[in-house]
Amino acid sequence: MKIERFEDILAWQEARKLVNMVYEVVKNNPIFQKDFRLCSQITGGAVSVMSNIAEGFSRKTRKEFINFLFIAKASAGEVQSLLYVCLDQYYISKEKFNELYNQADKTARLISGFISYLIDKSKTTQKTQSTQRTQGTQSTPYD
Repeated sequence: MKIERFEDILAWQEARKLVNMVYEVVKNNPIFQKDFRLCSQITGGAVSVMSNIAEGFSRKTRKEFINFLFIAKASAGEVQSLLYVCLDQYYISKEKFNELYNQADKTARLISGFISYLIDKSKTTQKTQSTQRTQGTQSTPYD
């Protein structure tokens, strides 16, 4: 499948699920809602995963995109860490913790796989361009 929009990226789709899961937990717990700082941080972290994938996709270079994917992956880790705070403060059950933690982990793994794919693709592209320069051939945009 060709990726034409950030919405086509599986990691973004899973990050969106994570955002909705986090917001659902916050909306359904009035006691949790009173912890403004934690609510803001965990929702912001989840939104950051999704947003950094989209923002990176909109950048001009693959290198910039990869950097934004690393930030998105780090934000998924932040959400996982904050989930422990939620669990320790009894804002969420162990079952809900596992559900959210696993979704953040799934998203982070997809991001890691996508980063690896883009890095490998960059190496292949560089190798092809180097070979073409050595051989005196040039590629077209359609190669």
